[in-house]
Amino acid sequence: MSKRLETEITALTGQLVAWRRDFHRHPEVAFEETRTSAVVREFLESLGLSVHSAGGTGLVAVLKGRPGGKTVALRADMDALPVQEQGGKEYGSLNRGVAHACGHDGHMAMLMAAAKVLTARKGEFSGRVVFLFQPAEEKPPGGAKRMVEEGALDGVDAVFGLHLWQAFPTGKVGVIKGPILAQADNFSIIVKGKGGHGALPHTAVDPIVAAAQIVANSQTIVSRNVDPLKPCVVTFGTVNGGTTNNIIPAEVALTGTVRTFDPAVQALAERRLREIAEETAKAFGASCQVDYMLGYPAVVNDAAMVDFATGVAKRVLGEGCLYPFDPVMGGEDFAFYLQKVPGAFIFLGAGDGHEFPHHHPAFDIDERALPVGALLYTSLALEFLGVKPA
Repeated sequence: MSKRLETEITALTGQLVAWRRDFHRHPEVAFEETRTSAVVREFLESLGLSVHSAGGTGLVAVLKGRPGGKTVALRADMDALPVQEQGGKEYGSLNRGVAHACGHDGHMAMLMAAAKVLTARKGEFSGRVVFLFQPAEEKPPGGAKRMVEEGALDGVDAVFGLHLWQAFPTGKVGVIKGPILAQADNFSIIVKGKGGHGALPHTAVDPIVAAAQIVANSQTIVSRNVDPLKPCVVTFGTVNGGTTNNIIPAEVALTGTVRTFDPAVQALAERRLREIAEETAKAFGASCQVDYMLGYPAVVNDAAMVDFATGVAKRVLGEGCLYPFDPVMGGEDFAFYLQKVPGAFIFLGAGDGHEFPHHHPAFDIDERALPVGALLYTSLALEFLGVKPA
């Protein structure tokens, strides 16, 4: 472990916590991160970095070391969730109906600390570090795609992202080769029947019965159509229809999500969902409209970059830092960066003492993970640029 680097970052612990809590008090949802972006920009410019906007409210800052060398990008997402915070935190959200319930406030704080430390060390390495402060991770089509389209990764040789993870013990690192997070698609199905009196069902076409069968029949996509060795999730999240107990409504609306790792499985699930919905509705004398929205692609880590990141983590955090886990069916638009350049998306445990999972109104993190994340960000950049931190 680099004792000098660790000491530098440990000295920033109070600042890390202050940054994180400031962002936590002032959460902003996707593409509305105006205050957040302004705070980050002011800090980055105070370091003397070249900063420009990308992806709407996003920022790209470039740190230049000595001439030559490679370019590495580090990413933090900035947006919060449209959820009313619970739990009575001393640093709770001041914006009603909005909360940092996923850890993005901590991601920004960790990357700001890394920017500060790396700027002070710019004479030690050749190459560039690109800091990506990205908007709208939580809301498709997301900010990453726009950042890439606007050139945020131009000239970049590798990209790394950290995500604080409540499911892991604090300070533990989780990273795997290949798919780590799923493609996350959404769908809506409008089932159209013929309304009528609840006491005279034979004069109506009941969309509630048809919708119920669509939900039930769609479960066979995973159980009977998809290879059992290939993960797939088909979940219905909302069912809306009707106004009172004795009226058969004219239509019912269903929404849900499909999660897969394999493009072939994704295509199969989409095709079967359409077929089952349309043919089931038809069997009941109803009709339906299926809208299927492609979400973020699967997050697929580059094998060589995972080996590199694993080596860095062991060197700076100790041999026992790695935490075994299986791929997660959640989605993340970091996928778009990995489609452009090789890299790795890494989970960092922050769950000690905090029982509520990501996206829960009472979610929180163990702030002791913040200096660990800053150290890992910094070490990944330095070692990728050929410097063994001292």
